[in-house]
Amino acid sequence: MTLYDIEVRTIDGERQSLKDFEGKALLVVNVASKCGFTPQYKGLEALYRKFADRGFAVLGFPCNQFGAQEPGPESEIAAFCTTAYDVSFPMFAKIEVNGDGTHPLYKLLKHEAPGLLGSEAIKWNFTKFLVDRSGKVVKRYAPTDTPQSIEKDIEAAL
Repeated sequence: MTLYDIEVRTIDGERQSLKDFEGKALLVVNVASKCGFTPQYKGLEALYRKFADRGFAVLGFPCNQFGAQEPGPESEIAAFCTTAYDVSFPMFAKIEVNGDGTHPLYKLLKHEAPGLLGSEAIKWNFTKFLVDRSGKVVKRYAPTDTPQSIEKDIEAAL
């Protein structure tokens, strides 16, 4: 299975194939509205606006598995992202990134780019995965890695 074989649900509940993003460099992020890292939405949006016309997209996947920091429904998440951070990059329905209910996308990302000491588990919200234009996972970033700190890697992927 490749990244482009995976189907996701948009934050509005529509089904979408990741094949729609084929040929683009992607930054896939598990996000949360009530996390200490939530202000990273601002930096993620800045990256998206800076590089979107060059074939780049940020894909945001809300997740409530870390400290219950994304408790609300998708409609509430969408409203928060728009109102608080003017998010225009694609946002998706809540998913699980660890455990038995891990979404196929995160199974693939974690397998292709394990964390420290080979651990595949996602440690917290705002873990980021950079995917190149061919769908290959290039690098995994910790929640503490700011969007600005990975800008050079994104440019290289473009």
